[in-house]
Amino acid sequence: MAQISLEFPDGNQRSYEAGITPADVAADISKSLAKKAISATVNGQHWDLQWPIESDSSIAINTMKDEAQALELIRHDLAHIMARAVQELWPDVKVTIGPVIENGWYYDFDRAEPFTPEDLGAIEKKMKEIINLRDPVRTEIWDRARAVKHYEDNDEPFKVELIDAIPGDEPLRMYWHGPWQDLCRGPHLQHTGQVPADAFKLMSVAGAYWRGDSNRPMLQRIYGVAFTGKEKLKEYLHFLEEAEKRDHRKLGREMDLFHMQEEAPGQIFWHPNGWTIYTTLQDYMRRQQRRGGYVEVNTPQVVDRKLWEASGHWDKYQENMFIVEVDEEHAREKAINALKPMNCPCHVQIFNQGLKSYRDLPLRMAEFGSCNRYEPSGALHGIMRVRGFTQDDAHIFCREDQIGAETEKFIGFLSKIYRDLGFESFKVKFSDRPEKRAGSDEVWDKSEEALKTATQTAGCEFTLNPGEGAFYGPKLEFVLTDAIGRDWQCGTLQVDFVLPERLDATYIAEDGAKHRPVMLHRAVLGSFERFIGILIEQHAGKLPFWMAPRQVVVASIVSEANDYVQQVVDQLVAAGVRAEADIRNEKINYKVREHSVGKVPVILACGLREVEEHTVSVRRLGEKQTKVEALNDVIPALAHEATPPDLL
Repeated sequence: MAQISLEFPDGNQRSYEAGITPADVAADISKSLAKKAISATVNGQHWDLQWPIESDSSIAINTMKDEAQALELIRHDLAHIMARAVQELWPDVKVTIGPVIENGWYYDFDRAEPFTPEDLGAIEKKMKEIINLRDPVRTEIWDRARAVKHYEDNDEPFKVELIDAIPGDEPLRMYWHGPWQDLCRGPHLQHTGQVPADAFKLMSVAGAYWRGDSNRPMLQRIYGVAFTGKEKLKEYLHFLEEAEKRDHRKLGREMDLFHMQEEAPGQIFWHPNGWTIYTTLQDYMRRQQRRGGYVEVNTPQVVDRKLWEASGHWDKYQENMFIVEVDEEHAREKAINALKPMNCPCHVQIFNQGLKSYRDLPLRMAEFGSCNRYEPSGALHGIMRVRGFTQDDAHIFCREDQIGAETEKFIGFLSKIYRDLGFESFKVKFSDRPEKRAGSDEVWDKSEEALKTATQTAGCEFTLNPGEGAFYGPKLEFVLTDAIGRDWQCGTLQVDFVLPERLDATYIAEDGAKHRPVMLHRAVLGSFERFIGILIEQHAGKLPFWMAPRQVVVASIVSEANDYVQQVVDQLVAAGVRAEADIRNEKINYKVREHSVGKVPVILACGLREVEEHTVSVRRLGEKQTKVEALNDVIPALAHEATPPDLL
C-alpha cells in the first residue's frame, strides 16, 4: 500500500497508508482526540472524518471548539434530522433539499397539508428523540443508476430530478442518519448525539417554489436556527426579540411616519411626521456640505439613453433601470429614455460646461439626487430596500495628486457626521482591484496606494476586501454597527478614472494642455430612506430630541387648563421647538400612553396647579417619574435640546 505524508498545524509530519480516514488519524494521535473529533480540514477543505485521504496533504482535526466548522456540521445535521423527523411523523411527505444558511438551515417538503405551529412543536420533539438515540452517521458513494433506482423505489421524485441535474462526472454521496438516508455532499457529524439538543429551535414555515420556478410545485420550507450551546441560542432569540421591537416598519406605523402600498411598489408615501425627520436630516446634511466646500446641484430625472450608453450604464446596468418611451411629436420612432438610477453621468455633464482649470480643482459637486432602480419585489424591505430613493450623493473632480488629501478630508467629514448622528465608531473595508477592470496597473497602483495612505493618515484601520473594487477603481466602504450589533454598510468612497474618459471630461493643467480629472464618488448616508430606517432601529424609535418629528406634546389634565396649554405651545414653537397641544377630553394617563407609543420624547402636563404657579409637569419618554418645573426654565432648556448638534 502506498504511503502518504500528512502535515499537522504545528508543522509536524506523519506517514500513513493512502486511504486513511481523518477518524483513524485522530485515533492515532490520542483516544481523547478521537472522541472529541467532529471533522477535519484537509488542504483547506472541510472534510468528513469518514472520507479517505489518498495523497500528501495538510490536515487539522476539528472539535466543537472550532466554531465555524462545528456550526456548519450542527446545522447541516439538523437539516437531515428534521427531514427524518418529518418523514417519521408523516411518511407520505416527499423531501427535497436542506441547505445551511446564516444562523441555521431550512428544508423544503412536499406535503398536501400545511404545517401548523403545533406541527413544528411535534417535529422539534421528534428531533430531540433522534438526537438522544445517538444513531451513527455513515456515508457511501453510489453510482448514478443505483441512486436513481433507490429514489424511484422510494417514491422520491425530487431526488431523482436532483441527480439528473448533477454533472455526470461528479460522484454521488449518500448519507445515513440512523435508518434515514439522504443525497448529500457532506461533511457530517459521526452520530446524531453530537448535535446539542438544547441549542436549536424551529422558527417558521414559508412557501417556496421547487427550484425557484413559479411554474413548479409550491413546497413548504421549514426554517430552523442552531448554535453550539443553549446560551448562544438564548442570546440569538433575545436578539430577534430586540430586532422585532426595533423593526422600522412597525415603528413607522406607531409613529405615523410613512406607508407603502401596492400601487407604487418600492416607493414611499411620507407622512408629515416622517417627512419632518427626512427634511431635518437633509437640512443638517446641506449645512455640513456647505461647510465642507461642496456646491449643490440638481440634475434631470429622465435622461436619454444616449448618455447611459456613453457612460456604460446601458450595457452594464440596464436590467435595473426603468425605461421610459416617449412618442415625440412627428417622430418616426419613439425616443427611449431612462429614469436615472445614479447621478454621476449627469454631474459630469455639469462639469463639462465651460472650460475648467487646475485652479478649479478639487471641485466638490453634491446633489440630493432622486434615483430609481428596479429591485425584484421579493427583495423590497420597508424603507430599507426600495425602488425610489434619494442619495446624499457627491462627486469630487480632482487631480491624481489630490486623491490622498481628498480622501483624508472626506473621512474627517464623514466621521463628524456619524458622531453627530449617534455612531461614535465605524469599520472600514478596503476593496482593491477586481479581475475584470479598466485602467492600467500603474494607475491602479497609484490610486490604491493613495487611498490606503490617506485612510491610515486619517487614523482609520481597515480590513481588506480583495478583488471587490469597482471595475473603474478601488473603493472604501464605511460600516456602522447599531445598538444590537448589526452591521450596516452606509458610506462609500470610490476612485474613478473611467467615467471622465468615457464622457470626455477635461481640465486645463498648469502646462496648458488638457488632462483628465479623477472622479471620486462619495456618499455618507447612502440613501436618506435607508439611513432613516437605520436610525429608527438604532434608537428603537426614540430618536435624538433634535431629530424627533414630534418633540413635545403639551397635554391638559383638566379642561380649565386648555388656554394655558395653548400659551405654552405658542411659546415653545416661538423658541424653535416642535410642539403641539392635546386638549382632548381624555384622562391624562390615556394621553401619556398614546403619545409614549408614538415615541414623543417629552410630555408636559398642565392642570390647575400648573396654571396658577406658571409651571409644567415634565415627563420624559421611558421615565416613570414626573418633575414639576418652572415654565421659564423649561422652554430655554428644550430649545437648546432641539438645536441640531452642528448649530450648538
